[in-house]
Amino acid sequence: MAEEKTFPMTEEGKNKLEEELEELKTKTRPEVIERIKIARSFGDLSENSEYESAKDEQSMVESRISTIENMLHNAEIINNNDVDKDEVSLGKTVEFKELPDEEPEEYTIVGAAEADPMAGKISNDSPIAKALLGKRKGEEVAIATPAGSMQVKILSVK
Repeated sequence: MAEEKTFPMTEEGKNKLEEELEELKTKTRPEVIERIKIARSFGDLSENSEYESAKDEQSMVESRISTIENMLHNAEIINNNDVDKDEVSLGKTVEFKELPDEEPEEYTIVGAAEADPMAGKISNDSPIAKALLGKRKGEEVAIATPAGSMQVKILSVK
């Protein structure tokens, strides 16, 4: 049997997923079920776009519930207690700058389940995070990205 995939995440990320799951189960799911009931009352289901739309939404909601339950069941909470404070690891925020003289950038490295690049959280599976993981403050690192290779210097690790 194949090994279950684990989902590394911070405690904060786990809490957000639990909140989303609760919202989907207690609010969104019942709302969609009610929309389906109302749409059924319109009669002929074969030409009922409200019914089709509600059924599609129900499918997406149930899929998301299943995905979140799987992620929470296989969650691996990140613990940085045994990692050197200057070493880049999951759950830490790293500030670096592209050499020779670009502006500094700062990202928190998280599991894919809670990645949000617009909020400064990148997945540990991203090319940048993969290159930085295990490196230390002050090191220069070559990062291969889809846009090409870049050389960065790690300025700080928090």
